[in-house]
Amino acid sequence: MSKKLAAIAISAILTACAVGQNVSKSTSPAPISINEARYKADLKEISSDHYEGRGPGAVGEKRFVPWLEAQFKAIGLAPGNGDSYLQAVPMTEITNEILEPLSFNLKGAVTTLKPFEDFVLSSRDLATQVKLADSELVFMGYGVDQSSENWNDYKDVDVKGKTVVVLINDPGFHVGDTSLFNGKAMTYAGRWGYKFEEAARKGAVGCLIVHDDLGAGYGWDVLKNGAARPEFELPVKAGQQAPLTVQGWISAGTANTLFSNAGLDFIALRTAANKRGFKAVPLNTTASAVIGHKIRTATSQNVMGLIKGSEHPDEVVVYTAHWDHLGRNFGLPGDQIFNGAIDNGTGIAALLEMSRNIVAQKPKRSVLMLAVTLEESGLLGSRYYAENPVFPMNKTLANINMDALKLIGPSKDVEVVGFSNSELEDILKPFASAQNRMLVPEPTPENGFYFRSDHFNFAKKGVPALYVKTGQTHVEKGFAYGAQWAKDYNDLRYHKPGDEYDDKADYRGIVQDLELLVQVGLAVANGNTWPNWYPKSEFRAIRDASMAATPAAAKQ
Repeated sequence: MSKKLAAIAISAILTACAVGQNVSKSTSPAPISINEARYKADLKEISSDHYEGRGPGAVGEKRFVPWLEAQFKAIGLAPGNGDSYLQAVPMTEITNEILEPLSFNLKGAVTTLKPFEDFVLSSRDLATQVKLADSELVFMGYGVDQSSENWNDYKDVDVKGKTVVVLINDPGFHVGDTSLFNGKAMTYAGRWGYKFEEAARKGAVGCLIVHDDLGAGYGWDVLKNGAARPEFELPVKAGQQAPLTVQGWISAGTANTLFSNAGLDFIALRTAANKRGFKAVPLNTTASAVIGHKIRTATSQNVMGLIKGSEHPDEVVVYTAHWDHLGRNFGLPGDQIFNGAIDNGTGIAALLEMSRNIVAQKPKRSVLMLAVTLEESGLLGSRYYAENPVFPMNKTLANINMDALKLIGPSKDVEVVGFSNSELEDILKPFASAQNRMLVPEPTPENGFYFRSDHFNFAKKGVPALYVKTGQTHVEKGFAYGAQWAKDYNDLRYHKPGDEYDDKADYRGIVQDLELLVQVGLAVANGNTWPNWYPKSEFRAIRDASMAATPAAAKQ
């Protein structure tokens, strides 16, 4: 830790310790007190059936956004966007309908696949009907072109008009080669969004990702549930890359059959794709499909409340949590509502409870409580804010994000997603130590959680971003208990109707985490030094360039 950052953290701890001392009311900081009962009451309301899973553009949003705005007002937050608590996010809602299922043609022998079982397919092309017509299939390994890693799966291959078949995750993952890319931790090149974006940049018309649970970090049901609901996109601006005609996933079994029919060994080729210099392999097969579209343009809302800084109101610390979830699927038998209690009712309830504490502190810099929309549709609400910020990014000191907090109970550790990325960890560490806790990386960095929540859009703009959760080593029950809780959540509740409010869950760990995050935000808001990324971070250069436009006094 640098001397300056150490001074910030120590000063903040001393301030916290001074709470309750006999000092004048005008200068005494209010105590940090996370009220568990109040937090649970908020969470129960947020995840109730009344809001029908908080689907953007649906009845759930129409009911939930006014409720959330009213809570910010009642807590005493000022409007975060001029004179409004809302930031309108223009969106295009796309409902995909498979008119002709995906089929593979190998020298006249046609194999027609079963929707949702063998494949999921969509398109963000805004035509009312899109066709994939006899498009050549090419296996492109991991579909990665990263000069920094000396890796280009597309080298010397023309994929214009073709459909690429690619693997999920980074090169090295499926063979355990940690010398490639970022070792066990997934990079952005391993994410599905990158795969689709890169294929489009190379001129392909389609991209099919081969699914496997370990590589993706979730099971096939997550993809199936997502494909059954409308998709959303921000308006495409002039000069932006046009989307693929079709994008989607095929199951591992489908991939094995596809390769076998072409006289190829999928497992052998998947292994070969983990070697630098891998050459693309034509599958001698074409793909066809027809997707119909129902297009609706609408507006969703980011909701934001502001605690105005007492000395530097034009500089800000931003807390984020997404309010949206998967809404209601009327086609499901039984429970149709995806309540999203953990994902991300826990984060929104956290914003409210933390706001009650921070507003009483009267921080020197402003603090923006930002509840974003459309996270489940590709982090679109936070992306829109990052592209249209209320506070410029070079006036934004830090982002602290909360998403799907764990109901494990008190832990001996604090899980930092994207561990060893920014100096915010140096500020966090002494507060964690005061709770007798240690900082640890997330247990499954290969799942790419760092790229799956809203802090990532701030990171891409260079703003140091912190995303933490309760660790998995339970104080009384140990690591195995926490690991089993995480597995049960992923298997039984994540993006499923079973993610409902649980009054009997252990909320003590969340109380600890919120205390930490209030302290970190106040340390930054009241400090004299701007945190940065560690030198090795891919975001450091972006921040340094952004801060070149910031007055020198702010960088002391």
